[in-house]
Amino acid sequence: MPDAIADAKRAMRADLRERRQQRSEAAREEAAAGVKTQLDLLVASVGARSVSCFLSTPTEPGTQPFIRDAVARGIRVLLPITRADGLMDWAIADPDGDIAVGLFGTPEPVGEVLSPLAVNDVDLLIVPAAAVDRRGMRLGWGRGYFDKTIGSMERCPPVYAVIFDTELVDDVPREVHDQPVTGVVTPTQTVTLAPSRR
Repeated sequence: MPDAIADAKRAMRADLRERRQQRSEAAREEAAAGVKTQLDLLVASVGARSVSCFLSTPTEPGTQPFIRDAVARGIRVLLPITRADGLMDWAIADPDGDIAVGLFGTPEPVGEVLSPLAVNDVDLLIVPAAAVDRRGMRLGWGRGYFDKTIGSMERCPPVYAVIFDTELVDDVPREVHDQPVTGVVTPTQTVTLAPSRR
């Protein structure tokens, strides 16, 4: 049975990846503007002074406009740095800082590296996803970094996944280690799907 779930995840990811690659540059820019508006509203509603976020790839809903503006407004933004052991270090976002290519081809900050424990101080986690279902189950991209982080936090704050509107689906394949999210942020809406974690 686990093989069937893994196969279903692989197929769903491949389909979602292809759909994302077909979006035009104009559609991506419009999505990034919408995501920024939604994330600004979410940060305000949570009263977050410190958040974790990710640097989006070219095909993901853009997070860079939100990150730049949040830092300018005095919000502490932690950005993930992947490690070979499956954990993530963190760096404080700096709009003037350099961006490097991480282990899996994703953009990552260059700067002072903070330990995996640094994320325990944030008020809100903003994570990537391939899709999220209406029960709050998140389908990631298969590396498990965010599932490990969320699952290991003693007091997990609200966790919101950033996806396109069409990626909020009825059901995603689920394995035991998969972690649910509190809700999703899309270019047009923020939807709370499950109560805050702990």
